Amino acid sequence: MVRRRTAVSIAAAALLAASPALTACGSGPAHPGAAAVVGDQKITVSTLQHQVNQVRDAQAKSPQAAQLTSQSGKLSRQTLTMLVQSEVIDKAAADAGVTVSDAEVQQMHAQALQQFQGDEAQFEQAVLEQAQVAPSGIDDYFRTTLQVNKLEQSLGYQPGSDTATEALVAALAKTSKSLGVHVNPRYGTWDVKQAVIGDTKEPWVVTKSASAVADPTA
Repeated sequence: MVRRRTAVSIAAAALLAASPALTACGSGPAHPGAAAVVGDQKITVSTLQHQVNQVRDAQAKSPQAAQLTSQSGKLSRQTLTMLVQSEVIDKAAADAGVTVSDAEVQQMHAQALQQFQGDEAQFEQAVLEQAQVAPSGIDDYFRTTLQVNKLEQSLGYQPGSDTATEALVAALAKTSKSLGVHVNPRYGTWDVKQAVIGDTKEPWVVTKSASAVADPTA
């Protein structure tokens, strides 16, 4: 239970994925070499493939390799969705004057690791199973978690509460609308209702119940 709770808490970094309010333009104009474009930031196909390969390599080395690889058919689409969402959060954080230091990320990592009695391998396995995040991406995930928490605090709410989630979603919707999102049709189209690419409905796309879970430091 502790292992599952920690992994789902980490997944709260992708909190905005649950919101239908994050508006964007479907596939949009052509951008050579881009998997997606968020504002003036291009997410290249090579960047996406590198991220996907890292997850697949980690899955192949996992004791649960057969189960994990059988569930990774939509990994490219899921990964691109998360990369797009991360760009939106970065912009919202910058606009709000929110910053996250390396020291804060390392502190959160260390505190989460304590729930696994310091066993880094078990911790990484739990994150991989629950959130499809490779070990090399865990600290980026924590950084986004901290950005989300601080954004909610900047709006005057307790991080993780329902009211904080609603306020954050509204703020991110405004940011997303100002940026604009264009997705390479190869990977699908931006689904305004689901705020994901295509029909992605995997566990790391946080639902209202999961987004209320406390952060890994709790």
